[in-house]
Amino acid sequence: MPELPEVETVRLGLQPAMEGHVITRVQTRRGDLRIPFPKDFVKRLEGRKVRHVRRRAKYILADLDSGETLVIHLGMSGRMSVYSEGKPRKLGHYLYDVAPATAGTDKHDHVVFETDAPAKIIFNDHRRFGLMTLVDTAHLEDDKLFRDVGIEPLSDSFNTAYLAGVLEGKRAPIKAALLDQRLIAGLGNIYVCEALFRAKISPKRLAGSISRERLAPLAAAIRKVLKDAIAAGGSTLRDHAQATGDPGNFQHHFLVYGREGKPCKLGCPGTVKRIVQSGRSTFYCPKCQT
Repeated sequence: MPELPEVETVRLGLQPAMEGHVITRVQTRRGDLRIPFPKDFVKRLEGRKVRHVRRRAKYILADLDSGETLVIHLGMSGRMSVYSEGKPRKLGHYLYDVAPATAGTDKHDHVVFETDAPAKIIFNDHRRFGLMTLVDTAHLEDDKLFRDVGIEPLSDSFNTAYLAGVLEGKRAPIKAALLDQRLIAGLGNIYVCEALFRAKISPKRLAGSISRERLAPLAAAIRKVLKDAIAAGGSTLRDHAQATGDPGNFQHHFLVYGREGKPCKLGCPGTVKRIVQSGRSTFYCPKCQT
């Protein structure tokens, strides 16, 4: 599943084609994704101006001038591709190609948006684990999708003090605690492995046993690895692509993830080990991470 950097990368690609623009046409090719589309979904979107495109956890949010927010979740394999209408066009920092004749005709192209940018935006999801719905903007945080979602790790409120508070007394391994979306929003397996390696903390260490002094570099490492990944366009291991269709590049900069049996990149005599925690692969250096 895409993690925070991949979702943020897609959001950044959608922003120039949606924010400040009117949704002129919407086509749904089926009645549902992971959940059914809400009643009058198309009617409630067409003719609406997108005031802001933002992200909450692993969700993309498009706030509309109607007072509703279009909520998008990419699921396991969802992609959103942006094409220019008429001719190749630069919007913001992105150059969008013209949509090929086949764009929007694939059997997994489930939703097609058109905006007055002008642009065409295609949501493709061959596993259909993604979702789209509409939520009252003023009560978004009270919606069942968001009411239990934790702090944003790139917000000013995420710091050593916050980590110390939510981890105090926890007997779960630190890896599991950091993956708990009720505590920190958007963190996934890849970036937790990478952050723990950068902070030299063992993924097996009990969360509540880590001193405040060691939590400071961990909080910094979480923020830094997320920012580095966003700058690289996210990580493309299977399905992720940026809105322009380009793959992410952060997978070429992994220090520990997926490097089982390879030498530690910190230069110690250890090699990267893989273990399974809560059904997920964890990669770490037993020599450096204690």
